[in-house]
Amino acid sequence: MTEIATRKTVSETEARRANRAWWDLDADDYQDEHGTFLGDVDFVWCPERLREAEAGLLGPVPGKKILELGAGAAAASRWLRLQGASPVALDLSAGMLRHASEAAGRSGVHVPLVQADALALPFADDAFDIVCTAFGAIPFVADSAAAMREVARVLRPGGSWVFSVTHPMRWAFWDEPGEDGLTVRNSYFDRSPYVERDEQGRVTYLEQHRTLGDRIRELVAAGFVLRDLVEPEWPEGHNGIWGQWSPLRGRLFPGTAIFVCDLPAA
Repeated sequence: MTEIATRKTVSETEARRANRAWWDLDADDYQDEHGTFLGDVDFVWCPERLREAEAGLLGPVPGKKILELGAGAAAASRWLRLQGASPVALDLSAGMLRHASEAAGRSGVHVPLVQADALALPFADDAFDIVCTAFGAIPFVADSAAAMREVARVLRPGGSWVFSVTHPMRWAFWDEPGEDGLTVRNSYFDRSPYVERDEQGRVTYLEQHRTLGDRIRELVAAGFVLRDLVEPEWPEGHNGIWGQWSPLRGRLFPGTAIFVCDLPAA
């Protein structure tokens, strides 16, 4: 099937349909390629290999009710379970949740799995102490401001929202791990998403772009206070390549942005 890449705004319905279909179809290949890096019971924030065990971005988690958005195979939720938290792993893709179930069987660590849309979370208001995601949901939904509002709704006052995404400045470069990925070719200010369509014009894959300022404005509008913006540096001795992430690019400019936010107590 021929894929045609474009930059064109898509509707939320198109985005939801494409995201679910893509991740259902790609789940096996994704786990084959990245499953060892992510582990069955581990919380890895980004291709730079920053782990929650060392970063502590969520703060103390024992006894906390935690929602992992876009959980994929839910390795992070299982790690949180072993730390004494009560996590729930949510993903739009049945294919990814199948891998989450299989990994639970291998590891013996089980957490509740929920198939749902990040824009319509099936939980009551103030249900969680923490919501988190490592590259899940936020880069793919058309209306990420609405996703921020949904997160704020299910968080209790005083709760935290921590999420990682591709660093917005990467949008200006091609997704190449080598020297071709060191030259600015796109406008950082072009918010139109990267879209792949099949020969019939159906959206098959997409990624959304927001500037750093856009993200902060979305968070503030949803009622959050930004506590930290973490830009992980490429660690010495890490020679792996993950898509566009590589030691060459990682030494020169950031590939990941992690937003650490709080919902003020009432």
